[in-house]
Amino acid sequence: RLFHQYHNTFAPLNFSDYEAISRCEQEVPEYFNFASDVLDKWSQIEKVAFLTLNAISNPALWWINGKGDEMKWSFEELGFLSQKVANMLSGPCGLQRGDRVLVILPRIPEWWLLNVACMRTGVIIIPGTTQLTAQDICYRLLASRAKCIITTDVLAPAVDSVASKCQFLKTKLIVSESGRAEWLNFSSLL
Repeated sequence: RLFHQYHNTFAPLNFSDYEAISRCEQEVPEYFNFASDVLDKWSQIEKVAFLTLNAISNPALWWINGKGDEMKWSFEELGFLSQKVANMLSGPCGLQRGDRVLVILPRIPEWWLLNVACMRTGVIIIPGTTQLTAQDICYRLLASRAKCIITTDVLAPAVDSVASKCQFLKTKLIVSESGRAEWLNFSSLL
């Protein structure tokens, strides 16, 4: 499907490129980071295409909720916002490369930002379904030795009920319009 007349500018790898990689004919980097090696490069391609061709790119993220509200982010916007979230994780949340974070969110835009931000910083993301109980959350926090948990106000009471049992848990980050005692607020930090 073509979304605009400049679709060739943003052509993905073709099948022969993948075959060349599997036959070790193309160089594969020793260290690969999706955020910097892919997202940031697409952001630069998007900038060049806009400046030279005045082309509008396809969105990097196009989110629509059940009510029909939508959000579109370009590669540049997704890259910029994920860098801000990465700074949040390494700053106020105190996370370092190799630390673990349990993320229990519905599929909202913040979920995608956190995934890319964790890739940027080398923080290990442990995704969890929003159907977890307090006991499930406690088990995952203990087994993973996660230093941070990120969730919504719906699951925050369950986290609070087991947080005292989880000696490695240092930071609780809530994705909500309202604040909560002993929790950092994602929106206000962003």
